[in-house]
Amino acid sequence: MSEARISSRERLVLTAIIELYIATGEPVASQAVARIFADREGMSSATIRNVMASLADARLLEQPHTSAGRVPTAAAFRYYVEQITQTGRMAAGSVAASEPERNALNSNSLSAERREQIEDSFVGVASTNEYLQRTSQMLALLSGGLGVALASTTGTQVLEHIHFSRLAVGRVLAVLVTQAGAVHDRVLALDREMAHVELETAARYLNENFRGWPVERIRVEVTKRMEAEREAYRALLTGVEELCRKGALTSDSGPTLFVDGMANLIAAEVDRERLRQMLSALEAKQRLVELLTAYVDGRQQEVRVVVGLDTASPAMQDLVLIGAQARLGDASLGSVWGTVALIAPTRIQYQEMIHAVRYIAQLSERIVGTRE
Repeated sequence: MSEARISSRERLVLTAIIELYIATGEPVASQAVARIFADREGMSSATIRNVMASLADARLLEQPHTSAGRVPTAAAFRYYVEQITQTGRMAAGSVAASEPERNALNSNSLSAERREQIEDSFVGVASTNEYLQRTSQMLALLSGGLGVALASTTGTQVLEHIHFSRLAVGRVLAVLVTQAGAVHDRVLALDREMAHVELETAARYLNENFRGWPVERIRVEVTKRMEAEREAYRALLTGVEELCRKGALTSDSGPTLFVDGMANLIAAEVDRERLRQMLSALEAKQRLVELLTAYVDGRQQEVRVVVGLDTASPAMQDLVLIGAQARLGDASLGSVWGTVALIAPTRIQYQEMIHAVRYIAQLSERIVGTRE
């Protein structure tokens, strides 16, 4: 029997077990399930024990200890998530839904208290980086796991402002601010020394002539103007051209990543070796970026839920990723898209966390998605 072909009765029992396990964190015994279905005809303790045995045979339940209690497997959580994200599917059977099922199906939005908590946490946030940092903190708090917020560098970057500062002989710091709110800094190694006044003049020329231009077009245009206006603006454009050639208008310095709540996962993990492996997989910035990129498809608008991250690391098999895409810039200015996500133990309140991720992702439109 596969999880896709479980009967209505098995589905009811499995849902009850998952809800009880999420609530208590303890293996669920048949007596606890029987209390939920005490008034349901044909759902005696003996029947429930038989159903639990069938679910165990289907690898949807496992028995971690010698006690009679069972816990859901990753496959069971995946089945559960599929049901709660496809509203109405679980209620379509001939048997009336249990209380845990009704709660999951009817809770299609966050509570007013939770929305207020989220809204309050974003008060005063005005920039992309502030939004990302607050998002990682909030999702870590809500989930009891890891909060992650990523700003992609794909897409067109549009110049808002550029500034140059002299660091040392032949070394200049370029700070590029895009109209999507992203800030990129880069140290340039120049072939010749440029005085402070030259750097100021170059920055002023770029800001006055190219604000609102895609940075890739600026580099091409500066080269064209050098050819056309070489005699009239030789000194100015030579300096501007060198700064551009050395990477002043390069915004691909890598994705911006904010992570919060690592201590939550450390506290939840009791196996020291698996903890070491899990942290090794999560602490590397590039691995986290790859994880989000692999699992959260930028083309889909819905929240993505992935139960069991063992493809990233065997030690992460009992973790769940819930993520969504967030718009971090106005489409007319060349959108910058990001990802907001949480990574937590599989025993979380799925329905609430799915809605929380969706709500915070949608907040990006209001906070940084339509910047002037």
